[in-house]
Amino acid sequence: MRVKERPAIVCLCGSVRFLEAFDAASLAETLAGRIVLSVGSHRQRDEDALAHLSAEAQREALSRLAGLHRAKIDLADEVLVINVSGYVGESTRAEIDYARAQGKRVRWLEQGESQG
Repeated sequence: MRVKERPAIVCLCGSVRFLEAFDAASLAETLAGRIVLSVGSHRQRDEDALAHLSAEAQREALSRLAGLHRAKIDLADEVLVINVSGYVGESTRAEIDYARAQGKRVRWLEQGESQG
């Protein structure tokens, strides 16, 4: 009996200021036959979703979300960086470094200098 090979898993990484690009990339990757792991919401930034919390609770929640995103990278076969107009922020750069340290392939939404 042959074991069916699973689809590739891709984790989207990038600044949540580009939620529309996350949504478009998620759809494109899904239509290409890949399983997509992404940010918690394509509708609002984490900071906006957590605005009702105290500053300390926001920091704790953002830290938990960052850890959860690293776990998504661990599950993924590759990372797709949502680098709209070449933008890659500090958090995204850390995610890229983490992914590479785990031996994950890194792809870029837009080709350019931000791929360093």
